[in-house]
Amino acid sequence: MAAFEKVRAKKGAPGIDGVTVEQFARGGTNNLYKLWNRMSSGSYFPSPVRMVEIPKDGGRGRRVLGVPTVADRIAPTVAVAYLEPVVEKLFHADSYGYRPGRSPLDAVATCRARCWKYGWVLDLDIEGFFDNLDHDLILKAVAHHTDDKWILMYVQRWLSAPVAQPDGTLVSRDRGSPQGASISPLLANLFMHYAFDAWMAREFPEVPFERFVDDVIVHCVSQQQARRLRDAIATRLAECGGLRLHPTKTRIVYCKMTGRHGSHEQVTFDFLGYTFKPRGAKKKDETMFTTFSPAISRKAATSIRQQIRGMRFHLRSDLSFADIARMINSRAGGWAAYYGRFCPSETVNVLFHIDRYLVRWARRKYKHLRRAPRRAARTLVGIKRDRPGLLAHWRWEVMQRAAAARTG
Repeated sequence: MAAFEKVRAKKGAPGIDGVTVEQFARGGTNNLYKLWNRMSSGSYFPSPVRMVEIPKDGGRGRRVLGVPTVADRIAPTVAVAYLEPVVEKLFHADSYGYRPGRSPLDAVATCRARCWKYGWVLDLDIEGFFDNLDHDLILKAVAHHTDDKWILMYVQRWLSAPVAQPDGTLVSRDRGSPQGASISPLLANLFMHYAFDAWMAREFPEVPFERFVDDVIVHCVSQQQARRLRDAIATRLAECGGLRLHPTKTRIVYCKMTGRHGSHEQVTFDFLGYTFKPRGAKKKDETMFTTFSPAISRKAATSIRQQIRGMRFHLRSDLSFADIARMINSRAGGWAAYYGRFCPSETVNVLFHIDRYLVRWARRKYKHLRRAPRRAARTLVGIKRDRPGLLAHWRWEVMQRAAAARTG
């Protein structure tokens, strides 16, 4: 029941059987009893995983996800509840992905502090990470940490469940763990703990890094050290089931800022939706300097603008402002909270697109504003000033101004 509540909270698309979370819930405890009975008797076998493609952030290419059935999301969540407390205490302090009490913003904050301390970054990109995880190594790692044979048995079945192509063809798998499976993040973290984290702590204990599953930033004191590490890490990953660093996406970056006099062609990198690069800043005495800091990435900004446009509320003159507010607030609050943590002025510029579409909506809905774009814009500014609590991103902007005032 606890596992089902977690699955229901995440919602998600139906699997190959077409059963939604809501439809599964209508069966009440009967569906859960059937699943429990199959798992406890050893007769549970997962269904094929439905393959779907979604656009990557910024619309650049497609990402392949595996969508299990609702039952096949609940069952691994049960296993995670048993396995996670055992392995969690072993994980490295610089591992942040999908761990209790840790968030991507924690990783971004640590990365920023270390970029100020270390002049060079090794931005790692593991080619096809989830598609190429070695099953034998994963099972070996799981077996090392649990005596529960049922966990090992079902992990093996989940890993080897075939993938259902859009045309209905079933493709067997002998490696990889589908993105979208509820146990995949834990298995990926366990794999990378031995393939990378523990190895780094043993071989290069003085080198700090941040890892969010397969997204890794390594901090170096020199370009030469970054090159040596890149080669050593490439060799290590090849030994761990033949994983490869992407030849062009893996880059050495110079953290250029005031007080550093080196140079390099690469002075920017992306990490968890943020772009790190040299940025102008002002001291309290009004003098300017260059810092190396994060702000919302171009890919993330493009994705948000596409989602705003995709809501199409500017075409819905039948909707009230309250209707649109509910539509906007379901997303804008999350965007502001995440991307507004660092360099919030950049996020303000992105979320301003919501206001632009609101002006278009007002001109379509109200005849007296139809031919008066400036008047419509002034009307919205007045509403924003008088009732900033109506929209989540307006409330966030008010809090940002108040925080800026407190800090001088």
